[in-house]
Amino acid sequence: MKKMLLSCCCMLTLLLAAGCGKTDERMLVIFSQCNNAEPYRAAQNQRLEELLSSEADVRLVIMDGQADANRQISQIETAIRQSPDLLIVAPLEREPLSAVMGTAVEAGIPVICLERDIVEPNYTTYIRCDNREIGRMAGEWIVEYLTEKNGAPAGNIVELRGSQGVEGAINRHAGAHDVLSQHPDIKVVHDAVANWFQPEAMDRMTEALTANPPGSIDVVYAHNDPMAYGAYLAAREKGRENEMKFVGIDGLQHEGAQYVEDGILAVTFEYPLCVDKAVEVGLKMLRDPSFTPEKTYTMESRVIRGD
Repeated sequence: MKKMLLSCCCMLTLLLAAGCGKTDERMLVIFSQCNNAEPYRAAQNQRLEELLSSEADVRLVIMDGQADANRQISQIETAIRQSPDLLIVAPLEREPLSAVMGTAVEAGIPVICLERDIVEPNYTTYIRCDNREIGRMAGEWIVEYLTEKNGAPAGNIVELRGSQGVEGAINRHAGAHDVLSQHPDIKVVHDAVANWFQPEAMDRMTEALTANPPGSIDVVYAHNDPMAYGAYLAAREKGRENEMKFVGIDGLQHEGAQYVEDGILAVTFEYPLCVDKAVEVGLKMLRDPSFTPEKTYTMESRVIRGD
């Protein structure tokens, strides 16, 4: 009887193991997201889940770095120990994430760097949009608007930046100033870091409004749409929202594009989620051993203007 029970237990264990093995046979894709709290990041996650939900042989795990580089590094270290078939990383910061992504590459894990670069090319492929070019497009719009408003490229700007050390913030600033620096009568009267967040942008914009009297600000250039909207809300609280134009970047349909349609933002510049391309390339990497991805794929942006 005992032998029979033991035999049954062994058989059950094998059956359970076989069932677990079927789950394990799915290819594991881990996405290290830098901060789920940002609307752009939430949209990335949602789109990635939608695209991979139809792939029966793929299991997706999303890790949230919560805007903390050390947390994201620790999560990637955990991911490496799980030996995923594909690791996708949207790095919070350029320098801190470089080494741990290099560790993943050295471990033989295919790595997609998603729309934010790192200081060393420690990835299999990098899928991006050109932040510097987007910055230039924003700068050109500002020059065009100020010329139309003031009869010459002259006026005052408030700039609200993303997090320091992040490629997007660096190049959205640099690109705009590639253009603005050619026009000495365009002045940045307030320059502040708002870390991509709407509440911080409200606070920084309130400071800008206090320091600059009514009628002295022509344009608010924010490095993303949540900050542009936060600036608008701060100006509205002071009854000054109609004095200036608000410029954002990201262009999500339910956010920046909607703000433009509603007349809150004058313009936004689409920064593609890059997820569709990541899935297209990633599935080829998973399924075709002969496939070698390009080192960099660059997605196109577009201008979303009001009427």
